[in-house]
Amino acid sequence: MKKILLAVMAIAAIGFTSCGNKTQQAEATDSTEVAINPEEEANAVVDNLKAFVAAGDADQLAACLDKVKETVNKFAISDSVAAKAYAAAVQKYLIENAEQVKAIAQQNATTAAVITTLIETKPENIVNAFVENAANKAEATKDAAATAAEATKDAAVEAVNQKVENTKAAVNQQVEDAKAAANQKAEETKAAAKQKANEAVDNAAQNLKKGLGL
Repeated sequence: MKKILLAVMAIAAIGFTSCGNKTQQAEATDSTEVAINPEEEANAVVDNLKAFVAAGDADQLAACLDKVKETVNKFAISDSVAAKAYAAAVQKYLIENAEQVKAIAQQNATTAAVITTLIETKPENIVNAFVENAANKAEATKDAAATAAEATKDAAVEAVNQKVENTKAAVNQQVEDAKAAANQKAEETKAAAKQKANEAVDNAAQNLKKGLGL
C-alpha cells in the first residue's frame, strides 16, 4: 500500500514539475516577440493576390498591393535581406501572371502604374521600387492634405471678407435709410410749418377784414 502511495505522489510531483516548466516556457514565449518569416508572409499575400485576380477585383488588388508596400517598408527598416526575399516572391507571382494582373489593374490607373513598375523593375531594385512607391504615395497624401488645408484657409478668409463686405453694406444701407428718413422728416416738418404760417396769415387777414367791417 505504501508503495502505491509513493508511486502516486511521485507521478503527481512529476506532473506539477512538468506544468511548471510549461508555464515558464509559455511565459518566455509570450515575452519574446515572434520573428516574422518573409517567406510565410509572401506566400500569404500571394494567395490573396491569386484570389483577387481570380475574382477580377481591382479594388482589393490595389488594397493588397498597399499592404505589400507597407510590409516591405517594415522589413526594410530592420532586415534588408528579408525585405528583398519578400518583395522578390511577390514580384515573381506578378511577372508570371503579368497579362492577367495588368488586365484587372487597368480598372484603376494608380494600380496599373504600380503593377507596371513592379513587373518591369529589376529584382535587385524591387525593394527600392516598393519603398519609392510608398514614399510617393505618402508625399502625394501630404500634398493633398496641404492643398486641402490651403483651400480651407482660403475659403475661411473669403467667408470673413464676404461677411465684412455684407456688414459694411448693411451699415451703409442703414445710414442711407436714416438720412432718407431724416430728409423726409425735415420735409414734413417744413411743410407743416409752411401750412401753419399760411393759416396764421389767413386768420390775421380774416380778423383784419372783420375789424374793418368788410
